[in-house]
Amino acid sequence: MSEFFRPGDHRAGAVFSDTAFTAAMVAVESAWAGVDLTAPDEPLDVEAGGNPVIPLVQALRRVNPGVEVHTGLTSQDVVDTALVLLLRDAVAQVRTHLADAVAAVDRLDTAQGHREVTARTLTQWALPVPLGHRFGAWRTGLLEADTDLAALTYPVQAGGPVGTRTDRRDLAARLGLTDGPSWHTNRRPVTRAGDALVATTDACGHVARDVLTLSRPEVGELSEGTGGGSSSMPHKANPVLSVLVRSTAIVAPHLAGTLHAAAADQVDERADGAWHAEWDTLRLLARRTVVATAQSADLLAGLTVHPDRAAANLAAAQRLRGGTP
Repeated sequence: MSEFFRPGDHRAGAVFSDTAFTAAMVAVESAWAGVDLTAPDEPLDVEAGGNPVIPLVQALRRVNPGVEVHTGLTSQDVVDTALVLLLRDAVAQVRTHLADAVAAVDRLDTAQGHREVTARTLTQWALPVPLGHRFGAWRTGLLEADTDLAALTYPVQAGGPVGTRTDRRDLAARLGLTDGPSWHTNRRPVTRAGDALVATTDACGHVARDVLTLSRPEVGELSEGTGGGSSSMPHKANPVLSVLVRSTAIVAPHLAGTLHAAAADQVDERADGAWHAEWDTLRLLARRTVVATAQSADLLAGLTVHPDRAAANLAAAQRLRGGTP
């Protein structure tokens, strides 16, 4: 969570932050105990036990005397369920941004979709198409990503020390999660979420890639509403939002790949490292997707079409084919 290493990260706010994670874990422990636990305000030594639940439970017991805290649960139950709560909140934000992006595409299509432009295949001029054809491809990708996100389920985790507990219904109901078998070493809920998030950054990356190509000065058919500056060339207006979205689209599949690698490396009744590898990976992927969809919505809302340049390129393409422009 750094603006320097990831420009625009502030757009994700508290998504998957330490504070949000702690609050989610306290919510899980409260739901299990059946009371609203007082949250500790002391620092936690997470490294000593290898996960944040061990010191959190100790602190919760100190500030909630007389309450049965954590009895029957294991650390993985609390971490996994808390991550699911964080994921649900992140996906809700992503879907809001996707809706804004689709609405922006619709406005572009209404205003500019009738214009004829030259299609390009394998980087070369191809045949004339309405600009709405390109907008339609963008819309389809964004809507399909939203469909994948909407299909996600958010299962509770309460398998106990070795995954054999079956009394999860009350916990699931209190947290608004789905009930089902323990998934301590069946990590499909995590990889399914990762796949849906990457489908989203794929769709945003497609938009960004088209804008980057079509906003090159020698093409000039599109431009971002507000370009970014240069530290050494003041005449430039860099397509910054497209660049940042594209960078996320490049990185995100590798994060999902790590989630799949961790799922394949599960062992026994609790994995030794593969489970731990998911936490920060999922955090990064969720935050990157929130940011990329917000940036994509802004990119599309401010996107400018330059009909004169599109017409000139179309005429040049027609001459190349031997036709009359």
